[in-house]
Amino acid sequence: MSMKEMENEENEPKFPGFPYKPYLIQMDFMKALYRSLDKGGVSMLESPTGTGKTLSIICSSLQWVYDQRQKQKDRAKAESDRNQSDHGEIGSDDEPDWMRNFVANTEVRKQEKKVKKKFGLGKSCERKNQDPEVIPRVLEEEDCHLKKDGVDLNDEEFLLDEYESDDEVSIGSGKSKRKVGGCLASSSSDEEGENDASDEEEEKDLKIYFCSRTHSQLSQFIKELRKTRFTNEITVVCLGSRKNFCINEDVLKLGNVTRINERCLELQKSRKNVVSKIKNIGANGRTRRTKASSGCPMLRKHKLQRQYRDEVSQLGALDIEDLVQLGRGMGTCPYYGSRSLVPVADLVVLPYQSLLSKSSREFLGLNLKKSIVIIDEAHNLADSLISMHDAKITLSELDHVHSLIEKYLARFYNLLGPGNRRYIQTLMVVTRALRQTLCSEMDLSRGNTFQVEEKAAEVKPVLDISMAINDFLFSLNIDNINLVKLLQYIKESNFIHKVSNYGEKVTSLQKDPVLNGSGACGEERSSLSSFRALVDMLVSLTNTDGDGRIIISKSRSACSGRQGGFLKYVMLTGEKIFSEIVNQAHAIILAGGTLQPVEETRERLFPWLPQSQLHFFSCSHIVPPESILPIAVSRGPCGQLFDFSYSSRSSLKMIEELGLLLCNLVAVVPEGIVVFFSSFEYEGKVYDAWKTSGILERIMKRKRIFREPRRNPDVERVLKEYKETIDGLSTHAKDVAPHNGAILLAVVGGKISEGINFSDGMGRCIVMVGVPYPSPSDVELIERVKYIESLGEPNPVETRKTSVSDEYFNGDVQAAFSILRSCKRRGQEYYENLCMKAVNQSIG
Repeated sequence: MSMKEMENEENEPKFPGFPYKPYLIQMDFMKALYRSLDKGGVSMLESPTGTGKTLSIICSSLQWVYDQRQKQKDRAKAESDRNQSDHGEIGSDDEPDWMRNFVANTEVRKQEKKVKKKFGLGKSCERKNQDPEVIPRVLEEEDCHLKKDGVDLNDEEFLLDEYESDDEVSIGSGKSKRKVGGCLASSSSDEEGENDASDEEEEKDLKIYFCSRTHSQLSQFIKELRKTRFTNEITVVCLGSRKNFCINEDVLKLGNVTRINERCLELQKSRKNVVSKIKNIGANGRTRRTKASSGCPMLRKHKLQRQYRDEVSQLGALDIEDLVQLGRGMGTCPYYGSRSLVPVADLVVLPYQSLLSKSSREFLGLNLKKSIVIIDEAHNLADSLISMHDAKITLSELDHVHSLIEKYLARFYNLLGPGNRRYIQTLMVVTRALRQTLCSEMDLSRGNTFQVEEKAAEVKPVLDISMAINDFLFSLNIDNINLVKLLQYIKESNFIHKVSNYGEKVTSLQKDPVLNGSGACGEERSSLSSFRALVDMLVSLTNTDGDGRIIISKSRSACSGRQGGFLKYVMLTGEKIFSEIVNQAHAIILAGGTLQPVEETRERLFPWLPQSQLHFFSCSHIVPPESILPIAVSRGPCGQLFDFSYSSRSSLKMIEELGLLLCNLVAVVPEGIVVFFSSFEYEGKVYDAWKTSGILERIMKRKRIFREPRRNPDVERVLKEYKETIDGLSTHAKDVAPHNGAILLAVVGGKISEGINFSDGMGRCIVMVGVPYPSPSDVELIERVKYIESLGEPNPVETRKTSVSDEYFNGDVQAAFSILRSCKRRGQEYYENLCMKAVNQSIG
């Protein structure tokens, strides 16, 4: 070996944390990821499922972080040694000015921290042992809330604080204020100070954010991390939704994610703000306020939250189930406990939504600056990213919101200041205009129309209209309204909760409310959900004209004549959203089993990045090609030609022929077979037909049948039973004679098709029933096709308006295909790629 080769070998990264002797492709993958982190920027790394991709990501990324920190320590030591040799011992008369200033400033900060803690001025300190001069000022600030003349004390809690004129405060300055009876209070978000249990922690200078799509994929990541030596050397925290973390049984029994979130926020607000008003007759009739016992019982003891953080830090890598179990055992909230660990964590494991949404990042306190972001299962990243920023509101939600605002304004009009009245009336104008869009005929000259013809009296005619944002605003005559200022008012004034709570009270007085187990009124939750839908729609209308489209879907019941429908904003581009992450992070790694086509992802997410600066690496599968037998089956056992297009797939003859093919397969294929269908509806139709014809019984004589459940919590249970049956451990295994094994009926795009490793006997044979092309008649899909077709054009907005027909009938597949045929390249490729990505992900 030459000297140069020996030098290159020494400079090659080593991965001692890998628990086994890595395969060659695993070593290549880790080296490619390590080099990508050195260079920074955006990289795409492709490695098929089952090749140890997750373990390779863990060992290479954490090794890189370890090496960087070691280099920093070495540089700091070298610098320290140079300073000692140049200036003598530290603390001598030759001590440099910067060192003396640093020591002095450190002492000042220590004293400031003590003062803040004493007077409750820190992030997490309770107000205790306060100076006698501080207490009157605090009480005076609280009494400001009571100085509202002419307000019935029974309704005072619903009255909005006086809002300053928007002319006095600059929008976006972050310094807007609300008047509180002459006292100034800084604005706050809905969830400010929710978790007072966290002490100020020093943020780690370099951390890894790993995100994936599903809860099971995150659990799999933690499981792989435990195999390495890093599990006890780093601080790792796993984040998730309230539904997955909540241990408050009264909240958890609500079931619905939105209701759980709203109830949790409600409890935190009551913990902060709820006070009891006690009439003290002996003190000249003065009203005084005392703290009331409220909020979630799992967050009342701050000491337990601190203990929870200490335990998590010492126990190594814990997944969501472990964190929940620990919180349940200690009697403290694991959701807020895990969130408080983010600043000190080396590795943060979290779902897509928490990282890709700017509001979620800000809420969770995620600092991406100079950090590493690894996005696993990134094959559909562009579509997932833009779908997170869609918004939808129904006509019934608009009616509900408008009615609540109308009642609130009628009750408090004379008591509200001019600022509140102006903004509430403006919001009513906007809400009324949105309602009118769905309630009446409108000029469609500026929009693309998609219509289903009424062929029978009982059919509900549906009219879908697609419009650009500016055209939509002009058509409603609300283009002169400053929606940014209106949204700022809604956020800062606490308008939504005030109006929702007042609506709940009115409803409870009119009729007995239907209370759930937690004592919360279902009407209020409906109000909050409706208001949030409205806010999301208003936020969408502030986007740039070319960023998305407004879909107006109208419908009318043929029997009752009642109108319905919804408004939906469809985001078309993820470029601006993704650029916020790219501009902050040191490196972005997009990992997955199937990332092709790379160029489409680049054009949709980071088109400013030249192809030469995009690092791409792909490795083959561990299983050699000669060990895989791909077969395209065009005919069934009886010679029936297979045609699984939408118009033919429901034929009983086609379904029966498919069943006969599976009867033959289960007789010759050992262990596990996975069959993928295009949708849950089609899988259910096939299953019922097989049950009626007796084919199901024939299959079950050979293998036990499992079906992918719709509910996410049931997926892991089904997979466990499926594996146990194949391994011969199931109690039902004795019923599967003479061949041991099972067959799993799954759905393309479902939970089972994403990121689950069907190793060894779990996937001896994969069957794909038809090719799952998405329905081309879907108006949202067509809008995305038109947008992607326009990428790279000199004037993309005009191209989208003229490149395809402006009118076609929603539901007419032939008319939709004519639009696809009119696309020259990108639009057609995108439509085909949607199908093939789904196939590759399922069988990969």
